[in-house]
Amino acid sequence: MTHALQLVIGNRNYSSWSLRGWLAMRHTKLPFEEIFIPLNLPETKAQLEKHSPSLLVPVLKIDGTIVWDSLAIIEALNDLAPDAGLWPKDPLARAVARSVACEMHAGFYRLRRDMPMDLRTRYPGQRQTEGALKDARRIQSLWADCRTRFAEDGPFLFGQWSAADMMYAPVVGRFRAYDVPADAQTRDYMDAIWAQPDMAEWISLSEQEPYEIELF
Repeated sequence: MTHALQLVIGNRNYSSWSLRGWLAMRHTKLPFEEIFIPLNLPETKAQLEKHSPSLLVPVLKIDGTIVWDSLAIIEALNDLAPDAGLWPKDPLARAVARSVACEMHAGFYRLRRDMPMDLRTRYPGQRQTEGALKDARRIQSLWADCRTRFAEDGPFLFGQWSAADMMYAPVVGRFRAYDVPADAQTRDYMDAIWAQPDMAEWISLSEQEPYEIELF
């Protein structure tokens, strides 16, 4: 069954949750219409009210039915395209992948608060608060554990590119922007994320955006 799909996103340079939803959407290879709403402008709220009950992005519309929240969008897309490989095939690996995705979804508040995503700009050594660096150490430990246990057939957390990597892709942007201390294994993983074709396209498009938001 073919569905009419629309994905509502915000600024590529700043909207980490939009990035997650868009990467998942692209990975399914399902045709979709992209609706872009620039954030932090006087008209933003009125535009969001047309599409998003939470006034947040991203939003996925499936034949007009609204799905909001990035993780819910990933699961909805997994239902629509179960063979796309959004999650690992092995049940145990899939369970762990969902666990690490949920930890990102619900946690690491200090990193997200103190190091907002800005893909175009570098802030070396800035915003490295104790809480943000504690979150960063936990994330690196989590990445290392996944790579050691499950990444036999590729450079990503579970070998092949999956929703778990999509959930952490904005973190890679943060680590790069704020020059977060990272070991060689972490940097190898970050390089793999940065070079992933859909991620590389998003980064390129973010550099072309004319919008500037004052983050701090």
